[in-house]
Amino acid sequence: MKQHTVIDSPYGPLTLVADDGVLCGLYMVDQRHRPPEETFGERDDTPFGEVTDQLKDYFEGELKEFTLELRMSGTPFQRSVWEQLRRIPYGETRSYGELAEALGNAGASRAVGLANGKNPVGIIVPCHRVVGANGSLTGYGGGLDRKQRLLDFESGTALF
Repeated sequence: MKQHTVIDSPYGPLTLVADDGVLCGLYMVDQRHRPPEETFGERDDTPFGEVTDQLKDYFEGELKEFTLELRMSGTPFQRSVWEQLRRIPYGETRSYGELAEALGNAGASRAVGLANGKNPVGIIVPCHRVVGANGSLTGYGGGLDRKQRLLDFESGTALF
């Protein structure tokens, strides 16, 4: 059974979605690949206490690594990419090619990019930490402005 809530963040409202009490979605306003609202279930803040606590600590700069149980639906390849994203340390970036190499398929950078874009749990599964081969900002479902702000925040150069 799905439930959702909406919380405020420095990056705008975030919609959190849980499936049987386990986080399965974190979506920004106007996010690309955001599922339709009617798939989020009833609004209920109950299953999101730990998620909101950890997000609050992250946004305050006190948490560098999330320790939440996640239920992410996707293909085996997508799930392997999302697992690699969780291994990128706070404040660091990786290129799509580096992620493809870590998966044992150096030629799969385009497929990695597509899977990265379908990440259903943004911020917590840090798809914002993936950049182009030359370090340039490339696509981000939440928008390049948010991606830059998240990277600046994590590197300590944010101007709030």
